[in-house]
Formats: sequence, C-alpha cells, structure tokens
Amino acid sequence: MPSINNGENLFWAGGCASCHAADGAVEEAKLLLSGGHVLKSQFGDFIAPNISTSKKAGIGNWSLEEFANAMVMGVSPRGKHYYPAFPYASYAKMTLSDVSDLYSFMQTLPESEVASLETELAFPFNIRRGVGLWKKLYVRQSNVIAPEPQMSDAQWLRGQYLVEGPGHCGECHTPRTLAGGMDMSRWLQGAPTPDAKGNIPGITNADADLYSWSAEEIAYALESGFTPEFDSLGSTMADVVLNYAKVKADDREAIAAYLKSLN
Repeated sequence: MPSINNGENLFWAGGCASCHAADGAVEEAKLLLSGGHVLKSQFGDFIAPNISTSKKAGIGNWSLEEFANAMVMGVSPRGKHYYPAFPYASYAKMTLSDVSDLYSFMQTLPESEVASLETELAFPFNIRRGVGLWKKLYVRQSNVIAPEPQMSDAQWLRGQYLVEGPGHCGECHTPRTLAGGMDMSRWLQGAPTPDAKGNIPGITNADADLYSWSAEEIAYALESGFTPEFDSLGSTMADVVLNYAKVKADDREAIAAYLKSLN
C-alpha cells in the first residue's frame, strides 16, 4: 500500500512547492500548486505549470502511470517531452515505490483552477524533439556516483539517494555543459546562477565548500537556515530550508553524511 506519510516527506525533499506554488505563498498556501513561477535559464524562461488536483487545470485526471512517466521519463500523458527545467534527470533516480507514494500524497492536496501559462522559447530550443536527444545524453536511472565499498552503510546510501534523486541538489550546485546537462566531472562543485548574475556555492567537502562544517552543522543548517558562522542561508536556499525543516531529521542527517564524504 502507498505511504502518504512517505509521500509528504518526499514532497518537501523534492521542493515541489518551491516551483509550483504561487510566488509568495506561505504556510498552507504552499500546498496549492497553481504554478506560474518563472525559472530563468540560458535557454529562456520556463513557467512552472499547475500540478494541483484540478482535473481541468492541473493533473487531477492523471493516472499513476502517467505521473510516473512524467517524473522518471520526462514525458507527458500525450507523449510530449518535457523541458528539463522540470528536473526529471534527477527524479529518474527515484524508486517507483517512492513515486507512487508521492502521487498518493499529492492526491490529497487542494485544487486550483488557475490555467498554466505556456513556456515560449526561441528557435531551436522550442523544438521538443531535440529534448529526446538531450535525454539520451543526460538522463540516467542509475546513481550518478557508484557507492564506494566503504560507503555501503545505510545512512550514506540514503543521503546519496536524496541528494542525487528527489532532492535534485545537483541541478543547481553542479555546473552545466554547453548543452545544458550537468557536468558530472564537477559534481556539486558550484555553478553560475541560471540568470548568470551570481554564483551558487559548492557543497562538497572541499576546502572552499563545506570542509569546515561538521555533519551536524550541515543538518542543522538545512533545518534552521543558520550557518556555523551565525549567518543565514539566503537566496533560493532560504526556500530550500523552509522545505527541509519539514523533512525527517534522519534524512537531513543522511544528506549531511553524504556531502561530507565528497572530497
């Protein structure tokens, strides 16, 4: 039987509300997934759609199979490729059991009748057939980094799964190739912001990243937003913290253990 509790935990770990709730939404309003948030990129601006339970404006009439195809294959119920601003390149690593649990939780959320806005990109990025070629290069169901023998403990593997899969941390913290895929040779080493106006820090255990932070401090920062230097995490990480404050404590600790292993 699907676990709605696990689905809720994955919902917050996956940051679904960060993109699909209305800008400025707080508290219960973050569960109204009406869409409209604009995601800027080097290829153009993408507009997050309505994914509420509305049968007319959202995804309320999607079957579990259609939802799973969208999550792990990036394909719509009509067989169209989704643009990878929807981070299915990471969600592809989720287990189908977890996808089913997420689906079950999202079926409990309220409806919104706000119509989704169409993303309009310039040529040649508006040719969705090209997304199929992109997927062959960059979408993998298997783990990004194979576990080392000494990293076979359950906590580390859970952290790897959350970071590489539902948490999709690499989508922001890993540099991109010219084609827009994650450059796995520089996994989580920091990247320019999508609007190219700043930089997103690395989150490995390198000197310039999280080396001076303990695993406990990383886990606490994910929960509270406070760094060991008594500063606060800002920009888009502030929203990530709002999500991860709702994630299970042992999952935050698992993520911290995984990040501290990345030298």
